[in-house]
Amino acid sequence: MDINDWVVLITALGGIEGLKQLAKWWANRHYERRKEDASADAAEYETERQQVDWLEKRLSQRDAKVDALYAEVRKLENEKLELIYKNHELELQLKEAEMKKCLKRGCGDREPPSDY
Repeated sequence: MDINDWVVLITALGGIEGLKQLAKWWANRHYERRKEDASADAAEYETERQQVDWLEKRLSQRDAKVDALYAEVRKLENEKLELIYKNHELELQLKEAEMKKCLKRGCGDREPPSDY
């Protein structure tokens, strides 16, 4: 190839501007690659941050639901304890009434004798 062929080839590829663009691309290819990697990393981090935000929101919703369920369980346990206390009180009153029960009619001579 002689010089005319080179000139025709360079002219066909865009002339001096084509050479400038080729030189610029060659000089900045590492920079462009790093820039693309950085933008891809940023997009990936944003996606991960959104997933973390969604998971934190979901976790807080579950925590609130669990707290509500625990409050309901405590309420039911307190109601059950109150019923147990009332039941025990009534059982004690029944035992006391059985002790005070008079087996004779008229109650002049109590059987069993007591101070009641």
